[in-house]
Amino acid sequence: MTTRRSFLSAGAAAVTGLPVASSAFAIEKLSQAPSTKAASFLELLRVPDLVTAYPSFHQTVPAGRIPLARAGERWAGQQIEVETKVQADALVLSLQSPGSPMAAIHIRWKIARAADLLILGDAWERSYGELGWRNIIPERVLPWYFATFDGHACHAYGVKTDARALCFWQLDPEGVSLWLNVTNGGNGVELGERLLTMATVVTHRGSENEEAIDSVADLCRTMCARPSRPINPIYGANDWDYSYGQSTAESILRDTDFLVEMSPTAGVRPFSVIDGGWTNNTAAWPDMGKLASEIRKRTARPGIWVRPLEALAGTPSALQLPAARVGSRKDRAAELAYDPTIPEAQAAIRAKLRQAADWGYEMVKHDFSTYDLLGQWGFEMGPQPTLPGWSLHDRTRTNAEVIAGLYALIREAAGSNVVIDGCNTVGHFGQGVFDLQRIGDDTSGHQWERTRRMGVNTLSFRLPQNGIFFTIDPDLVGLTDAVPWELNRQWLEVLARSGAATIVSSAPNMRGKEQRDALREAFQIASTGGSGARPVDWLNSSTPEHWRSRSNDSAHAEITYHWNTPDGASAFLLP
Repeated sequence: MTTRRSFLSAGAAAVTGLPVASSAFAIEKLSQAPSTKAASFLELLRVPDLVTAYPSFHQTVPAGRIPLARAGERWAGQQIEVETKVQADALVLSLQSPGSPMAAIHIRWKIARAADLLILGDAWERSYGELGWRNIIPERVLPWYFATFDGHACHAYGVKTDARALCFWQLDPEGVSLWLNVTNGGNGVELGERLLTMATVVTHRGSENEEAIDSVADLCRTMCARPSRPINPIYGANDWDYSYGQSTAESILRDTDFLVEMSPTAGVRPFSVIDGGWTNNTAAWPDMGKLASEIRKRTARPGIWVRPLEALAGTPSALQLPAARVGSRKDRAAELAYDPTIPEAQAAIRAKLRQAADWGYEMVKHDFSTYDLLGQWGFEMGPQPTLPGWSLHDRTRTNAEVIAGLYALIREAAGSNVVIDGCNTVGHFGQGVFDLQRIGDDTSGHQWERTRRMGVNTLSFRLPQNGIFFTIDPDLVGLTDAVPWELNRQWLEVLARSGAATIVSSAPNMRGKEQRDALREAFQIASTGGSGARPVDWLNSSTPEHWRSRSNDSAHAEITYHWNTPDGASAFLLP
């Protein structure tokens, strides 16, 4: 199995969906029943009960604990001051630490909670099949935001998308914690006299007649700190999940011809995206500007993959991130990455994006920047997104500020008219910057289990972000003979109906009549923004099977999908 990351490591060093009888599933009935419980809303927009500072990390654990003493809305100790400013609808958390570096701030509210709440959290960057509602797990890391469901109402809590710290929540029966990671690289940030506004906490109080998915979507709207980019339907083709880097210019144009044949003749035009294979042997590809022009002549919109932080062999070490960020793993230590806090490195990053735009590509999919910067994948981060013991060239800015600055640079370089798709990126910071966000790890043209876990899971639980932060991109429909068509047919259908980006990677031998009919229907739906499909059973399933559309099409208003093979789900996952 070849994922983009394994490819680049090597190259650079069943059953038809049936309408269900009723949407009144047990959990939905429960949520609509009259409440007999005390309100479970957590009052977080107040001065917290404890604030603690940590100047460093030692072996990924916060070190040098400094309890801060409260005076009104201010907390101080050892030349460190944290302000917890209560506003009408927010709590603003700020930090001053002129005398010493600072790595993390721990905010704690003491609130006794019932132990039977269900909790939903987000992920640091892409998700990796782990999203879903769970019971209270005190040590569970909940990046950016979380929601609770008490059987009657869903309430939600988070930080606004202009946070200057990497933030995660924890919830236990005695209270709520918010951790604000303000490291620079793996060491404490050196703020000097600067006041750092770390994060703004906001909440959404749900009601008993509001569906949980709407409560989370309402929180997402509240968290938006910037106007979002225009939301337009996105559909089309990408070569990765059938070619795995072995495409050519000729195969891309053949794919584009097929894509255009399957697409509506009027309305929003499809994208034909060239994924990462073109960078592995650039000499074998023709003029990339000419290729973009050929795609456009076929009435598709050209798109291209880039890796912004990847530095070429021979790049001066002074422009690179230190090898310490990746620890002792040989496969990582060999990777060269630009330090985006250095002006000369910024110029090289800008040139990559500018080149793609100048070639005429209307979509730029940029990848690997979180891994290249912090040295870890999202599933490895846990409570500490990077390893300790290293710093960026500019030590005065937090990792969160550096990431947000990189995204702003990418947008500026590509231009306002280019569709930006962030992959392996922090969606919270991409809000208002990206048009499209890859929300989960790679789906697959080799193994259905990877699509079920990474695709269906992330679509279901990040759907509340769709059309609010950006258009969500749950990755590809990999149409190959290695994956049962009936499973992919359902995946294609639910993507189109949900309003998410609907991008297909179709092998030439998987273009028969059934596939063509399904693609034409899916692209027609996707081109109009979908039919508002949403999971009904998402409170009690990690890969929901019962979906409901907000549509006048009664034949598809309620559908049950079957995501497992006759053998059931696999415990094994290809890398």
